[in-house]
Amino acid sequence: MTDTLLPHSLVEAARRVIDANRAAGRTIAVAESCTGGLVAAALTEIPGSSDVFVASFVTYADQAKRNLLKVGGDILETFGAVSVAVAWSMARGALEKSGADIAVSITGIAGPGGGSERKPVGTVVFARADKGGDASEIHADRKLFPDTGRGGIRLQAALCALELLLPSEVPPVVEVEADPAP
Repeated sequence: MTDTLLPHSLVEAARRVIDANRAAGRTIAVAESCTGGLVAAALTEIPGSSDVFVASFVTYADQAKRNLLKVGGDILETFGAVSVAVAWSMARGALEKSGADIAVSITGIAGPGGGSERKPVGTVVFARADKGGDASEIHADRKLFPDTGRGGIRLQAALCALELLLPSEVPPVVEVEADPAP
């Protein structure tokens, strides 16, 4: 695909997600914070993706997380926006609001500022919620990506989120390399 502004590896990962979920008969949604819609942009680069990809929520500010995804203010205040608790609440909110079969959320610190000793730049938390899944069974992961700059961290986070959207029977392929300009 040459008619895109996005890195080739991101578009190809999105193509895999759309194809695999179409084959599995599943619909997907995303809730993004630090990636600012990058995952949704990649998914919509794939022609015909609307039969699989139903919704995206870009909830960059805490207030948007509260209003759009019903993340509790107490959760945000207690754990901070970059936490398993918030990521899990975002994924559950996206699942409930969209009606999709699976939702993945991303929240993190892309930099260059905003990091701390406990949560340095490159800290990104992901969560996945499945329709009909046990709400008390949390599927979340915290990763610390190398500080390759804001764009590099956001790309790594988007690629990781796309992997989480694959049905479990599809083996993951992780390509976290620097792409030349498209």
